[in-house]
Amino acid sequence: MQPTSPSSSVQAARRQLAERLREVRLDAGITKRELAARCQWSEAKSSRIENARTAPSDEDITAWCRVCGAQSQAPDLIAANRQADSLYVQWRRLQRTGLKQLQQSTIPLYQRTRHFNVYCHNVVPGFLQTPGYASALLRAIASFRDVPDDVTEAVEARMERSRIIRDGDHRFGIVIEEAVLGYRLGDASVMSAQLGHLLSVMELPAVSLGIIPTASQRTMWPIESFTIFDNKRVDHEPLSASVKITAPDEVSQYLKAFAALHRQAVYGAKARTLILKAIEALH
Repeated sequence: MQPTSPSSSVQAARRQLAERLREVRLDAGITKRELAARCQWSEAKSSRIENARTAPSDEDITAWCRVCGAQSQAPDLIAANRQADSLYVQWRRLQRTGLKQLQQSTIPLYQRTRHFNVYCHNVVPGFLQTPGYASALLRAIASFRDVPDDVTEAVEARMERSRIIRDGDHRFGIVIEEAVLGYRLGDASVMSAQLGHLLSVMELPAVSLGIIPTASQRTMWPIESFTIFDNKRVDHEPLSASVKITAPDEVSQYLKAFAALHRQAVYGAKARTLILKAIEALH
């Protein structure tokens, strides 16, 4: 069974599923004890599932619906269960076959999103990466997580995904910390090309790139990197897992945080000065 995620979006999805299972049982007119006996598990397990303390397996849901005479509801409930699982997924599950498939799997989401808000404190955002920088980063990820080495194919998929910067009806509000400019992923030539690329993408009409100076007075502290899709979904990437947030109250917190980070950033000539300073530091 999958552990319950700390994200409230996952908790909310789990509670909704648990409530639906409870309704199935009540509609059948049986107690939790009777259900447990028919499913051949403990009454405590029935209680944990109904109170969203234990995530049921597909087999648990199938058995639950069968003993309640609600077999027709099992497919929808299993689908809801899997959707809740997808909100918090360990990287080792997502990347067990390599990195290419994960890059490709997000292309439909990126293509249908019209407005992106992106904050990064640790790396150049994927949208803005050069092939050399992306290769260095993805190779480091593959090595750290000990996944199959398909970095070349994964970089190609990432570049294909990043075409939306120039193609289609998309807008990008991007904020990075100045420290990102100095973190060397790849050698000096790779970093020089990446920083030069940032200067060029700043000229694109769909892109607003802001940089928060390291020495600036902060009202909003650096937080985990995140991407907001059309103000409805947030993806952020802690070390061990991919987390998707859809609960409106949580999304609103990230929107508020992005607005604060956006106000602290510099743009235009001031941002270019910071990038040029980072390029000079490479030599």
